[in-house]
Amino acid sequence: MSRASFDLAERQWADVCWLEPSPERPPRVGLRDLLVHAHEIEALTLTPPPFLSGMYRLLYAMTSRITGLEVVGGHEEDWLDRRAALAGRPLDPAAVDRYFEEMSGRLDLFDPVRPFLQDPRLADPQVSPKSAGVNKLVLGRPAGNNPVWFGHHWEAAPVPAPALEAFAALVVWLYYGPSGRCATRTHALVTEANVSAGPLRSSLSYHPEGATLLETLLAGLTLPPRTLREGDDLCPWELPELPDPLAPPRQPVPYPGPRSRLTGGWQHAVLLVPDDSGEKVTDAFITWGRRGKQPSTNDAYLIHQISKQGNPYARPADANRGLWRDLDGLLKLKTTGTAQPQSPEAFDTLDELGPGLFKARALGFEQDGKTKDVQFVSASTPPLLFGIQESDHVLARRIGDLRMFGELYGRRLEYAAKRAWALVNKDKVGDCAWAEHAAAAYWPQAEDIFWDRMRCENYTDSWKPFLHAATTVFDEVTQQHVRDARNARAVEQARIELHGGRRKPAAKPKRRS
Repeated sequence: MSRASFDLAERQWADVCWLEPSPERPPRVGLRDLLVHAHEIEALTLTPPPFLSGMYRLLYAMTSRITGLEVVGGHEEDWLDRRAALAGRPLDPAAVDRYFEEMSGRLDLFDPVRPFLQDPRLADPQVSPKSAGVNKLVLGRPAGNNPVWFGHHWEAAPVPAPALEAFAALVVWLYYGPSGRCATRTHALVTEANVSAGPLRSSLSYHPEGATLLETLLAGLTLPPRTLREGDDLCPWELPELPDPLAPPRQPVPYPGPRSRLTGGWQHAVLLVPDDSGEKVTDAFITWGRRGKQPSTNDAYLIHQISKQGNPYARPADANRGLWRDLDGLLKLKTTGTAQPQSPEAFDTLDELGPGLFKARALGFEQDGKTKDVQFVSASTPPLLFGIQESDHVLARRIGDLRMFGELYGRRLEYAAKRAWALVNKDKVGDCAWAEHAAAAYWPQAEDIFWDRMRCENYTDSWKPFLHAATTVFDEVTQQHVRDARNARAVEQARIELHGGRRKPAAKPKRRS
């Protein structure tokens, strides 16, 4: 009897959009064909967004190894030149074949020895005595005693998940998995049942996307350290042995290069249990994969900013926030706040491949830091000049001002709506329905204003359309509640906040004694 198998290198599973579709070109391809034909593929169309975010990272790691860009091989300019040359031609099919031959069996989801991205030791009852169940694995399914929301699934009769859906869930667990209680696992003399959060939990990552998948993958590569040697920067599936979950982080450098940064921060361990056909997953083990919290990977696709306490953190995913508001980090625009956003490292050398050729795709998962999942996030910009701060600082300043005014009047509108609500209801200024309604109406208008002005390159009086939008929304939200003179006075008193509020009187000069 043949064993279950789902070899990601050969099976047609990855949804793609071809530059020139034809009946001979399948809508799905395996990893080998994905890379060999990357120059003919426009984009990956995998869902949900956090799955695509994780897959980009896995593909960056494979692409850098196949192309030899995992090491600098001379000066940094040489690496950039080699990358630019590779963008103009297909990947070498022989190099792609060599990599997958070396990884034979390692990219099979159900390989009995080294299943891809999984820990086969969890199948031992002495290691992990209880499975988590397929409902716990799959995104959107209720597990345990949680109520049913998105599908009729319950613990007493779990429905097997298609292998592709299970693989997507596996990737999301590794990168965005929750912290807290988990299934019990024993390794050596250590038995624990808790885990730290995945390295990308609650964050929003930004990926450069070109005209082809090949351009996208090459644009996503980052410069390795000049001292890095070939073979020193391995991914988990390339290691000769399974990693020790109790081992401390590598010292003095936890992640020697970009590839280990892409795949070395996982905290969870997962094992999928297939049916006999290998087409579906019937159960899953989910527990801790690293006993200690892994050091930050300083992920190259996040906007990092500084908290009020002076600590760096990744800008969180927010499904209600338009991507244009993140251009301060992507284009290194000036800001008026204290966050000091730092551009994702992956965008630092992007214009070396061709200025104005790449757009930014934002992918993430709005979550809290522990267990609560809220909403997937996906958005993209038009092609941008990511080095505009260096090439045209005057235009960069104008774009920065445009964005800043959009933010400014959004904040003023929020406070004006809160203050109006408080004055009408004789309450304290705080969160209220009026502020929520105002935000829902203003921010889509502000986004349209921003991109319209950008397309027309019109930066004259860039504050006016945002003030007009904020004023219109304020009227829409408040006027229907003005039923008497007192409420009318309250609303008009709050309206002045759209213009910055009342000026404080100048301090009286101190009298000389």
